Amino acid sequence: MTDSTNTAPLAGIKVIDWTEVQSGPSCTQLLAWMGAEVIKIERPGGDPTRSELLDIADSWSVYFLQLNANKKSLTLNVKTDEGKEILTKLLKEADLFVENIGPGDVEKMGFGWDEVHKLNPRCIMASLKGFNQGSRFAHVKAFEPVAQSAGGAASTTGWNEDPFNVPTQSAAALGDSNTGMHFLIGILSALLQRERTGEGCYVYQSMQNAVLNLCRIKLRDQIMLDNLGALPHYEVYPDFNWGKAIPRAENTEGGQVIGWCYKAKGWEKDPNAYVYIVIENSDKAFDILCNAIGKPELAKDPKFVPWNNRQLHKQELYPLIEEYTKQYDKYELTDQLGKAGVPVGPVLDWYELENDPDLTTDGTILEIDQGGARGKFKTIGLPFTMSNFKPDYKRAPDLGENNQEILEGLGYTADQVKEFTQKGVLEAPATPHNAAVQVIKH
Repeated sequence: MTDSTNTAPLAGIKVIDWTEVQSGPSCTQLLAWMGAEVIKIERPGGDPTRSELLDIADSWSVYFLQLNANKKSLTLNVKTDEGKEILTKLLKEADLFVENIGPGDVEKMGFGWDEVHKLNPRCIMASLKGFNQGSRFAHVKAFEPVAQSAGGAASTTGWNEDPFNVPTQSAAALGDSNTGMHFLIGILSALLQRERTGEGCYVYQSMQNAVLNLCRIKLRDQIMLDNLGALPHYEVYPDFNWGKAIPRAENTEGGQVIGWCYKAKGWEKDPNAYVYIVIENSDKAFDILCNAIGKPELAKDPKFVPWNNRQLHKQELYPLIEEYTKQYDKYELTDQLGKAGVPVGPVLDWYELENDPDLTTDGTILEIDQGGARGKFKTIGLPFTMSNFKPDYKRAPDLGENNQEILEGLGYTADQVKEFTQKGVLEAPATPHNAAVQVIKH
């Protein structure tokens, strides 16, 4: 019977989570936070991120903890006959089977879509890979920079002048966590579809497609370049030797408006003492900016009015605006220009974000008590809010912590669990044991 008082969106949904590292776990993390029971299948040794990028002794890495809170851990060797049997039993009662292991691996072990659908027609299977099915690169194992490169992000990020004219990665996880978000959309859509059809479907998400979707305006620009031979809204316009493909975007806003990063007070010592200001297309918006920075005469200068003249002379405009911005710190600028109606924002570094009073108060950046040597760690919570639901954030599991609970739930006895552990079907539960991390500090 459904509990009408439980507002967790995915309460009652059982997820078999055969994912590791970041792209898949970022998706199943959100499923867990929305109330699903997420059973994380871990190979012997566990998810590689448990022991990557360590920072304190006797603790799983914060990388792992931030992606696997609220889950249960089952250390299962699926290459064994008994391991296959256990996974089969889990899938027979699952709502979702989510995997991002190597290309073709799940099929080789007998758990491809056709087999899973026969086992449990209501189960939705969801696969996350680097490239699309049928792609000439479908066999390639992808990581974050591979996806950014193949998805059109790297070629359009960075600067066009030597020696910095190289394809550049975004610091945002466009290939990993972004793909997890896109993956989640497909999974939630499949759950809604099953409400009508009563049958599960197969969801497939490639990292390349997720990056492409975030870069769709670059396809817009490529089409414009095909037709016009130049792009007025790019920083390098007009004095650029245009080729067949769009150039790197540098610090432009991405649309027809003029956006740029300006130095704020203290920039000499602080590499992030900057604000980003957008000059909208209308002459009225430009007049508002000019008055706000104490230079009303610029709004009457034919070099900058109308908007298309501003595009031709934007390199002359930047230092004039910066004469103003360098007088105030980035917070003062955001407050002053924001009140005037100018689109503006401070460049916040991660020390500032980690301790931001607004983000910590509203629950965006929260603390989870992992216990043990780690104690509390910070993470970024559910990225949206619901008026009638707040996630119950819990710690990440130790390696194999839930082996016995999960197998006894399938009908196995404690003696069988012990035997499976001795035979290597299961790995014995383990808490973290690593030495203090030694780094060189200057």
